[in-house]
Amino acid sequence: MSCGHWIVSNLAFVKQKTSLGTGEARPVGPAPDWPDTLRNASPALSAAMPMALWQRVVLVLVSAGFAVCFVASAEAAMTTIMALLTPAFAGVALLRGIALWQFASAARPALAAEKPPSRPDGELPVYSILVPLYREAHMASALAGALDRLDWPVEKRDIVFITEAEDQSTRRALEIAAKGRPGMRIVSVPAGEPRTKPRALMYVLPLAQGEFVVVFDAEDLPEPGQLRLAYERFQNEGAALGCLQARLNIYNARNTWITRQFALEYTALFDALLPSVERLKLPLPLGGTSNHFRREALERSGGWDPYNVTEDADLGVRLARQGWDVKMLDSVTWEEAPQTFRAWFGQRTRWLKGWMQTSLVHLRQPRRLWHELGARGFIGFNVLLVGVILSALIHPLFYAYAVWKLHTGELALWPPDGWPALIWWTGVVNLAVSYAVGIALTVVAAKRRHGSRLAAGAVLLPIYWMMISVAAYRALIDLAVRPFHWRKTMHTGRAAAFDCERT
Repeated sequence: MSCGHWIVSNLAFVKQKTSLGTGEARPVGPAPDWPDTLRNASPALSAAMPMALWQRVVLVLVSAGFAVCFVASAEAAMTTIMALLTPAFAGVALLRGIALWQFASAARPALAAEKPPSRPDGELPVYSILVPLYREAHMASALAGALDRLDWPVEKRDIVFITEAEDQSTRRALEIAAKGRPGMRIVSVPAGEPRTKPRALMYVLPLAQGEFVVVFDAEDLPEPGQLRLAYERFQNEGAALGCLQARLNIYNARNTWITRQFALEYTALFDALLPSVERLKLPLPLGGTSNHFRREALERSGGWDPYNVTEDADLGVRLARQGWDVKMLDSVTWEEAPQTFRAWFGQRTRWLKGWMQTSLVHLRQPRRLWHELGARGFIGFNVLLVGVILSALIHPLFYAYAVWKLHTGELALWPPDGWPALIWWTGVVNLAVSYAVGIALTVVAAKRRHGSRLAAGAVLLPIYWMMISVAAYRALIDLAVRPFHWRKTMHTGRAAAFDCERT
């Protein structure tokens, strides 16, 4: 039995008779093992097993091989690494180059939401809005207000605040915030492992009452018309459209250097790069919030994997493997960027660990992945996920090698002779092009969204990329010693003045 059919056949036990209203709904909850649906139905697609046996064997052999090569000849080892990884770096640069060309050549790229159509309320279905929170009591009031402003009939909105059982302070704050606001309820997730956002989402999915489902985070400010716009897209584009990803951007971009770089990164990603990924018909890794799902697609794909700490990227790839369309939605959700290096580093470590998990999971059966995604999708997956991870891990090694050669007095712009010269110059040119294209894409996208002043900060992106490399090595350690640990990102709350430029 396929994963999707197993899930659908097991939905019977969670049919509920709860009504929408203020406060907490207390239906009979899902079965205790419900969050493990994906692992039980299709273990090969779950990160519960971090690595397949053949992947472990290959990792050990490759690591041992390169260690021996470095001992024998560091020069030959680095040249070999350059030769093997240059295609991956070139693929990332090519994708960014295509995105730059498409974005720059568009007369007026869509940055703000279109005006949602005025469909009569009676024709609209129930829409479930899932919001997982943990230690977010200080965000409750503003969050409830932001969701209350969504343009959807109150009698057909199913806003579910999801809290952990022991997090009483957040629960109490939500009860106060939801008072007098119909269509909001609170569900507590019982203690269990792993304690992750996707586990909480999977626990609540059977209790969600909507035909369509969207996920928001505690600090989110979605544009009011986002649900209507998403629903219209689902109606107009047919049953194959399984998910829509709204554009994410940052409302505290000017607070610190970290928030500025984060805003630059998000702007390039969601305004330019991911729309190009969609146009190229490549698997689209979802962002962690503002994912709008057709309920059927979500259930048949297996839902969220509780063991994957970037459940969004994993689910986007899984939807593509099963033939569902995943597209961008021209509506913005404003988010808060981490303001300190410590907060940013923890979040980025978790993201990179999750991308590593996602890459390992979907490459367990490479032939099957090729068959399900096709040649273009298979290559795109490896560029988008594997290429980015390898870039982050290998990037600092070239600088370390150059510093070492400089220290020993052996640094030369041209390797001594033969094919190493071609490989090294190809790598150097590739690195330079990658820097130039990445910075140019960020400048063009950020200038249109935020203006020239913020865009000028893109010249410091190489420093930011080196920080990402440091986080990648920490993620590698975390993957080995605590693969399911969720590094919580703390939010500080919204600034009094919301001054994002909306184009």
